[in-house]
Amino acid sequence: PILLEEVFFFLEAKTLQVHIMPKVSRSKRPPPEGWELVEPTLDELDMKMREAELEPHEGKRKCEALWPIFRIHHQKSRYIFNLYFKKKLISKELYDYCIKEGHADANLIAKWKKPGYESLCCLGCVQTKDTNHGTTCICRVPRSKLPDEKVVECVNCGCRGCGH
Repeated sequence: PILLEEVFFFLEAKTLQVHIMPKVSRSKRPPPEGWELVEPTLDELDMKMREAELEPHEGKRKCEALWPIFRIHHQKSRYIFNLYFKKKLISKELYDYCIKEGHADANLIAKWKKPGYESLCCLGCVQTKDTNHGTTCICRVPRSKLPDEKVVECVNCGCRGCGH
């Protein structure tokens, strides 16, 4: 028979193991030149992501537990997007490497390049098939079109308005 204390010890050991696990390299090919400039920021965001995944979700709605993960995912993709497209500080090879290794979301970045989607929070907010009325999320409605007293909060990712 398994004692309840053994189960708790096992769960605590698993939690501790996640905190001290080293980052696993994603591919065997070496990173391109310039990686050492973006690696500290991406490592920091990866640590924030791990903390968000382990954060207790008691008392929160099911969708609310995922909001911090969506925000960090957006932050990582926006960081790579800004470095390559806006500031032109990284090479095409490094940009492609970050996309292939999963540090940035290629589909989200593709939407940011289109007019009207420059500040899109997540892809779920523009998918009409996931909504009741076949429309985009409420956070995509420009704030000027909403009543002043209305507080907008996206159910998908917690965004408070990514429409202009």
